[in-house]
Amino acid sequence: MKKKQFLVFVILCAAMFGAAFRFSSQQRPPNVVLVYIDDMGYGDLALTGAAGYRTPNFDEMARNGIFMSHYYAPQAVCTASRAGLLTGCYPNRIGFAGAIDHTAKTGLNPEEETIAELLKARGYKTAAFGKWHLGFQKKFLPPNHGFDSYYGIPYSNDMWPNHPVNKNYYPPLPLIEGTETVETNPDQSQFTTRFTERTVEFIKQNKDKPFFAYLAHPMPHVPLAVSDKFKGKSKQGLYGDVIMELDWSIGQIRKTLKDLGLQENTLLIVTSDNGPWLAYGNHAGSAGGLREGKGTSFEGGQRVPCLMEWKGVIPQGVISNSIASGMDILPTIVEATGAKLPARKIDGVSLLGILKGDISARPRETMLFYYRKNSLEAVRHGDWKLVFDHPGRTNEGFSPGKDGQPGPGAENFMHTGGLYDLRRDPGERYNVSFDHPDIVARLTKIANEAREDLGDDLTGHQGRNRRPIGTVKE
Repeated sequence: MKKKQFLVFVILCAAMFGAAFRFSSQQRPPNVVLVYIDDMGYGDLALTGAAGYRTPNFDEMARNGIFMSHYYAPQAVCTASRAGLLTGCYPNRIGFAGAIDHTAKTGLNPEEETIAELLKARGYKTAAFGKWHLGFQKKFLPPNHGFDSYYGIPYSNDMWPNHPVNKNYYPPLPLIEGTETVETNPDQSQFTTRFTERTVEFIKQNKDKPFFAYLAHPMPHVPLAVSDKFKGKSKQGLYGDVIMELDWSIGQIRKTLKDLGLQENTLLIVTSDNGPWLAYGNHAGSAGGLREGKGTSFEGGQRVPCLMEWKGVIPQGVISNSIASGMDILPTIVEATGAKLPARKIDGVSLLGILKGDISARPRETMLFYYRKNSLEAVRHGDWKLVFDHPGRTNEGFSPGKDGQPGPGAENFMHTGGLYDLRRDPGERYNVSFDHPDIVARLTKIANEAREDLGDDLTGHQGRNRRPIGTVKE
């Protein structure tokens, strides 16, 4: 009898251990793969109207997940946009503006917490591949901001001796492994392939533990380059070839996740850092009918594609018209993974409710459009966008550039403000401020509150809650 009781006890213990093991496996937090594409415009995907090439992997992501049609990059320029993405803050809150280069003595402040740091504290393996652009000195590179490994370039791919306008202003472009330069002036036609392969390798190596992979593609930022796999494949020249190779990259990641059985436990996010650099003509993308492009706070400068896929969590084929921003990625990932939010104030809000199927949710009602050093150029609330008079870039009325050379454009054109109903007028063509003084007053009140918080060079406000950028001593 005692032997039978002991055998029953062993069987029960084994069953309990097995259940506990299965429970712990099921409770493993999801992996995260975040793909940030440089200068890809709203109209650069087949699903948003691109012609002359196909983007089957982007399209399949949309069919199997969610497309966010009113998603905004944190700002309309490289460095500031990345700062907002990785910290969940308006870039100007943490001292960022514009795009820093090899002469900068600034970078991401160590006091700010990145997505990688938050997930690393949760037990994740973390890696960054591709373009960083948040400071090139060692103290600012990814391994000092929560990433276990890094392989990529420290700033934009045009910041090298062959720059089309400023020849020989930039030093050789470094390719960095960890914090050390391993190559200079690398073959840019291999960028998309090499950074994709490194990402896939990282996923395979960490398939049995939670991981965060940040893949920041340098393309299609000029100078454009593509591997032989896609050279001459599109009907839109080199730019189309580059987008096709980026689509291939997304396909490689999705295939890897599927082959490893990780689709149901991985949140895949793909988006762009700002709109197309229109001055480069046939080497630039499309804003899909939105006004202006990169370097402006109009819709074409900041509204960009955003796709997310998470099998079994995100319903298939969802289009969300809710306002969303790159700053919302951090709190969304935090809520999805059970990580902790940063100790300091952030500006992002979690989109997880939308991702789980509540497409009527409106976690973000307001978007502030800052540019230049610290100019509040526009504010959106609901369907309404109020643009303030401001000097800025325009490409309207100018012939675009060709084959890698930029057209003239204008950098200090005085834009006249107005009120736009983005539901009916996403191209921001029809100023209806005189018809809706109550809405102008409402958005002006929001802008004044933002000026008190973050400042505004256009109105002379300093702002109370801005934090210093990281610096290096001379």
